[in-house]
Amino acid sequence: MSARAGRLGVGIIGAGRVGPVLGAALAGAGHAITGISAVSEKSRDRAEAMLPAVPILDIPSIVERSELVILAVPDTELESLVAGLAATSSWLPGQLVMHTAAGFGTGILAPAQRLGAIPLAIHPAMDFTGTSIDISRLTESWFAVTAPTPVQPIGQALVVEMGGEPVLVREGDRAAYAEAIDIATAFSRSIVAQATGILSGIGVEHPGAYLSSLVRSSVDNALQQAGRLPSDPLGPLPGENLPPEAGTIGG
Repeated sequence: MSARAGRLGVGIIGAGRVGPVLGAALAGAGHAITGISAVSEKSRDRAEAMLPAVPILDIPSIVERSELVILAVPDTELESLVAGLAATSSWLPGQLVMHTAAGFGTGILAPAQRLGAIPLAIHPAMDFTGTSIDISRLTESWFAVTAPTPVQPIGQALVVEMGGEPVLVREGDRAAYAEAIDIATAFSRSIVAQATGILSGIGVEHPGAYLSSLVRSSVDNALQQAGRLPSDPLGPLPGENLPPEAGTIGG
């Protein structure tokens, strides 16, 4: 990361499950958290638990005080939030503006960019709880980074500082990326809910704990199978030993 980002003043808009965790991770890397916005009682409690020394401020104050602004808000609110702050000329030249939505690249940050802000789209591929347990989980997580080429290293460096592994995703690929994330998340939740329901129905106590090792090992094995190289000692990938023409689509 460049020298200017060595010790950033970081403001967080949104105290859902993601924002406070990323803020805590960046604070652990030496950055100063200038403030966080939180409206509901639940979000205020979460902000105070994860970032106890950080003031809860209104959104314009956070933007005014911060060199990096993290927009950790629901996807449906992101566009209007960025545009609204642009309409009041709140964004600052040279300010880093980062959102965490899976389905958007930096295009949605265009109103801020026109005022001189630097856009970053960084999505952690993780199912957050909004608690301190997520901090350790970040160290085994991958983050999608979309940014203009000159500032991609800044986005990558922020991810590394949060403990994750950055992967560059092109602007035009963000919708497909979000679809993959949604499929994996929804499928996992649905299957676990169905299986634990069956076990509960036959009288198994603590069905979630009962299935924990099975589900984790099955998912790990499936991911290993999906990601291994052709030379993997576990054997060939499906279709790997077929004639070349057998592996093509459309003849």
